[in-house]
Amino acid sequence: MLGPVVELAPAKINLCLHVTRRRADGYHELDSLVAFAAVGDSIRLEPFPDRVFLRVIDGFQQDSGGITQAVVPAGTDNLAWRALALGARSAGGLAGGLGLSLTKRLPAGAGLGGGSSDAAAVLRALARLSGGRPGGGLAAGAVSLGAVSLGAVALGADVPMCLAPRPYRARGIGERLQPVALGRDLPAVLAWPGRAVATPAVFAARRGAFGTPVPDAVLAGLAGDDPAAALAELRNDLTKAACAVEPAIGDALAAVGALPGCRLARMSGSGSAVFGLFDAPAEAAAAAAALQRTRPGWWVRATVLRAGPVETAGDPGGDPDGPG
Repeated sequence: MLGPVVELAPAKINLCLHVTRRRADGYHELDSLVAFAAVGDSIRLEPFPDRVFLRVIDGFQQDSGGITQAVVPAGTDNLAWRALALGARSAGGLAGGLGLSLTKRLPAGAGLGGGSSDAAAVLRALARLSGGRPGGGLAAGAVSLGAVSLGAVALGADVPMCLAPRPYRARGIGERLQPVALGRDLPAVLAWPGRAVATPAVFAARRGAFGTPVPDAVLAGLAGDDPAAALAELRNDLTKAACAVEPAIGDALAAVGALPGCRLARMSGSGSAVFGLFDAPAEAAAAAAALQRTRPGWWVRATVLRAGPVETAGDPGGDPDGPG
């Protein structure tokens, strides 16, 4: 019998986010560059004798100090659970049972794509598990990622890009994906000030004219020796609105931007996490340690944003410190 399958669900970072227009259906057209970090959640999927279950390990809870930390759902509203159901349907149903364990290391409501990446990791794990045991754990044989990806957008616009994590340009509502080249990995510090924000609230607070798309010249610059310099020409059009909804985001941007060696500080997605880019991993590690000392209540991690595909099999991005 095939043993457990483990997958990393890497953090998704919006290197920029340009809001270009509002569609007739109420959704906003976006033009964004995304990259994936070497840290993230992890999922473990294994055959189980007689039932299907989800276990969430070390989910973020509200602490006694009053910091609002989003509780990770452990029921059917968890995206990982919904992804398991989608994959099972694509294979014709389950034979026997499956145990799904989700270890949370990324805060929810932080703009790091944790839920979407968790769902994508489940779909990859199902494909690996069923591919190793044709017809064994899944009634109709192997799960096809190609087939599943067509329905993955129903789990959320970010799930398809998380199936094969690597740098992308994402347009539309995030479903139109174009791989892009980064000249090198980007050492980074990720910081979350302990306050979750809801994406609809941020869009509702947005005011002013719509922005321009990402210039093609900047895309060419990303492939050079200094991607951070090219990224400095871009922006996150939701920053002002997100800071109005949650002022702690502005504090995080200022704190990360003031770290020694920080080339660029920016909010990821609709917040509330921010990232800072550095020239070397040692600089990012020292900066993260310094920030954690001065902001002990924040979630802070030093990592790298990968220039190419992220290795996900076997949880290579494990975080020994847990969720913070």
